[in-house]
Amino acid sequence: MRINLETALIENVKYTASPNSDARPENTDINLIVIHSISLPPGEYGGPWIEQFFCNKLDVQHNPYFQEICELTVSAHILICRDGTLQQFVPFNKRAWHAGQSCYEGQQACNDFSIGIELEGTDDSDFEDIQYQQLAELILALEQTYPKITRQRLAGHSDIAPGRKTDPGTGFDWDKLNRLLA
Repeated sequence: MRINLETALIENVKYTASPNSDARPENTDINLIVIHSISLPPGEYGGPWIEQFFCNKLDVQHNPYFQEICELTVSAHILICRDGTLQQFVPFNKRAWHAGQSCYEGQQACNDFSIGIELEGTDDSDFEDIQYQQLAELILALEQTYPKITRQRLAGHSDIAPGRKTDPGTGFDWDKLNRLLA
């Protein structure tokens, strides 16, 4: 897996530009990876819903839950689907709107300095082996591209927004990820 330094996109991965991004503050070092989980509708996998959600085009007629979230403006840099497919929504050099109100090691506003990776899943279900494999490959590529990202700078959404967020949840196996990264 390679990241194009000029475009800040992963080579040979589908890119769909999300409007929910902007410039990072000047002189900001990218130094944190935040792992999330998402499924739309909740507990269901597949379909165009996550892409639509990140692009502010969610079909609110499809599911009543979509009417509750359609006004939210969120994104992530990357989505890793259940089958291991990657889709990028925001170039890594830009700020994706994935963390919300957040703090990591005393530093507020994690969107400024982090990369947000969404895994298609729920807080309480297991993730697929291929998702872990793709996540590990992506982390290795990000570490090569952004040297301030280290193994000690991987966090779950729940770690940077405790009490507000619970993802990636109890179904996420940190030990498995660490073994793949070793």
